[in-house]
Amino acid sequence: MPITITMPALSPTMTEGTLAKWLLQEGDTVRSGDMLAEIETDKATMEVEAIDEGILARILVAEGTEGVPVNAPIAIILEEGEDASVLEDAISAPATTPAAATPEPAADLPAPSMPAPAAPVAAAGGRILASPLARRMASQAGLDLASVSGSGPRGRIVKADIETAMATGGAPAPAAAPVAAAPAAPMPAAAVPAADASPFEGEFELQPLTTMRKTIARRMSESKREAPHFYMTMDCELDALLALRTELNNRADGAFKLSVNDLVIKAAAVALMKIPAANAGYSEGGIKLYKSADISVAVASERGLITPVIRNANGKGLEAISTEMRALAQKANDGKLMPEDYQGGSFSISNLGMYGIKQFDAVINTPQACILAVGAGEQRAVVKDGALAIATVMSVTLSVDHRVVDGAIGAQFLAAFKGLLQEPMTMLL
Repeated sequence: MPITITMPALSPTMTEGTLAKWLLQEGDTVRSGDMLAEIETDKATMEVEAIDEGILARILVAEGTEGVPVNAPIAIILEEGEDASVLEDAISAPATTPAAATPEPAADLPAPSMPAPAAPVAAAGGRILASPLARRMASQAGLDLASVSGSGPRGRIVKADIETAMATGGAPAPAAAPVAAAPAAPMPAAAVPAADASPFEGEFELQPLTTMRKTIARRMSESKREAPHFYMTMDCELDALLALRTELNNRADGAFKLSVNDLVIKAAAVALMKIPAANAGYSEGGIKLYKSADISVAVASERGLITPVIRNANGKGLEAISTEMRALAQKANDGKLMPEDYQGGSFSISNLGMYGIKQFDAVINTPQACILAVGAGEQRAVVKDGALAIATVMSVTLSVDHRVVDGAIGAQFLAAFKGLLQEPMTMLL
């Protein structure tokens, strides 16, 4: 019996995906464990593994197709010994693709929104919906497809309908049947004006939204709209932390190399254990108070922003945090993060200091209650014991969801975080 392969749900939040690439082609032998295709989700590009065995007989969704809903048919596998003729009855529904995508001509599938009539239905341009096999059989038998009732999905004519019509003496095809007009070719993309285009705009290139970029747009809009943000900024001196970092890297003798961000992650995790009310998230049922500091760290990849998680960062050493962060950042850049790498998290950090940004306000990564925006460390004039001095200072801004964390709690967290940065040996206790 033919096996229908559907778009898998690769994460709990996934509702649709992009079929980025087919790793096997029609006619290839499929074995259990073979990689069938690469699917781009809202977070990463993942490979889909075959469970069943047989022949990849029909690809229903072309690679590069965006917005394919979860559980939509994407391919059909025939088991050993099955004839290709059973394919026509196996396609129980059209491959679901967005309107802008062009289905494979051989699939000959109706539009998803079309009702299911008993009589054959003409597609755009007057074409009657019938499978390729049914068309070939009707042509050989001299049958007029317009006189055949389709029993397939949405009135589609399949092999069995032609056999029934031949047995009952269906109407012959007209001697000179007019050729159905082909659908009008779509206008080139550049010639179609964008819905939000202005006659006064200059020339531009419209870059399509990726699945990941759509998700970022949706989540950030929801966060700013639903979470009442407020912001708190504090300056932290880094000279003692930088000296400790240099000493530890020298002692490592190349085994690892700590970054300032690794120390920031550790300090934030320890501060959350000191002020547990800041290690929280919002839910309709109540405030979630997390037991461990699972730090989501913003990573800018070519595909967009993603936040892999350093779990239980409060219980890990600096070397472990540094090694894990480098591995997660590499996987993010390669689009190879697994759902367990980025789902969850109790607190977020976004560091733009390496770009020279002095201070900024980050958007909360809901349902988490807080995100810490980290700026660049720079030498500034400070007052110590009534006299001017020079110190390396970094500004950090805490964005807070006021539904969960009040100003006093946010201030206590920042004070604890600052104390750990300025006396970094205390975070190692």
